[in-house]
Amino acid sequence: MTLPNPETYPHPEQRPTQHLSGAMPPMPHPGMPVPPPMPRPSQEVQRDAAAAMAARHELGPEFDEQIAAGLAERMEQLAYHRGVELQEQHRTARAEEAAERSTRTQRFALGIVSLGAGIPITAISTLVDPPIVGILISWGGIVAVNVVHALSGRRRR
Repeated sequence: MTLPNPETYPHPEQRPTQHLSGAMPPMPHPGMPVPPPMPRPSQEVQRDAAAAMAARHELGPEFDEQIAAGLAERMEQLAYHRGVELQEQHRTARAEEAAERSTRTQRFALGIVSLGAGIPITAISTLVDPPIVGILISWGGIVAVNVVHALSGRRRR
């Protein structure tokens, strides 16, 4: 297979990169999202790969299968542990979202109950002479309950 001349491409960003195997990566179809680049291996993975290469040089090619199997097992362990970490992060994020949703629901319910209770309390408070004093005191109490509830939610976080 002959490679196209990269110099004939209009922009340097459109030049294909060549994989280590010599094969060209598949070109994305127009309109398809381009996958993100692979992240660089961690230092632990690089160290394990370097140790495997050093062992191969030291032991010779007759131990290639054993070295590759050991390296593959180590990579599987790292992948498993990373998967467990990601699952725990996902669980924690879901728990935080559920707690936030519950807090919003409680605030909304308290607001509805406050408004519902405020109507008859306002009607009763107009029996005081002068009525404005009764209304101010009753609505001041309703507002105070809502403020205390909002502040207690902040302290829990």
